[in-house]
Amino acid sequence: MERTIITISRQYGSGGRDVGMALSKLLNIPYYDKELLYMAAEKSNLHPDIAKDADENVKKGFLGMFSTGPYMAEPGASKGSELPINDRLYIMQSNLIKELAAKESCVIVGRCADYILEDNPNAVNVFIHACEEQRIKKIQREENVGEKEARKLMIKVDKRRATYYNYYSSHKWGLADNYHLSIDSKIGVDNCANLIALYINML
Repeated sequence: MERTIITISRQYGSGGRDVGMALSKLLNIPYYDKELLYMAAEKSNLHPDIAKDADENVKKGFLGMFSTGPYMAEPGASKGSELPINDRLYIMQSNLIKELAAKESCVIVGRCADYILEDNPNAVNVFIHACEEQRIKKIQREENVGEKEARKLMIKVDKRRATYYNYYSSHKWGLADNYHLSIDSKIGVDNCANLIALYINML
């Protein structure tokens, strides 16, 4: 392929972000996650803290009332201050994702990237998941919380991600049909990255 854009969707605590970073290093291509949020915030003249609060959150607005998806992401539409902040960010991030995909190989984590690039022949869409026990232990380590609180966070963040994805796309978050690969991260971060690279080489 001329370019390869790997989009990674992930369950909270599954290590999807770690896999994305490892894959970026393995393939020597750029990695985008929160970077897209801050790039979108700058273009939308939003303070980074405000953008962070709205990131991957849904407040029903213009897009939800009429239609959803990246085809709403017209360049001029991002200037509409009448839109809710989350809608403005989604539109701007959609434009940025398509611009990046048109010019370079890269790894993009979250942000409905698989849906936004569903018609792009160079996109490889991956979903990273893991068992609850593994995810809870990882959340405990990273957030320095107990098991009960880690479980609450796991449920809360997954629900938020699913709501965001289902709101802005016509697909269902986590459904295998949406992805080229669905990988259980119990094989380890590096093995997940190697598996994705192997799949790309096979293509």
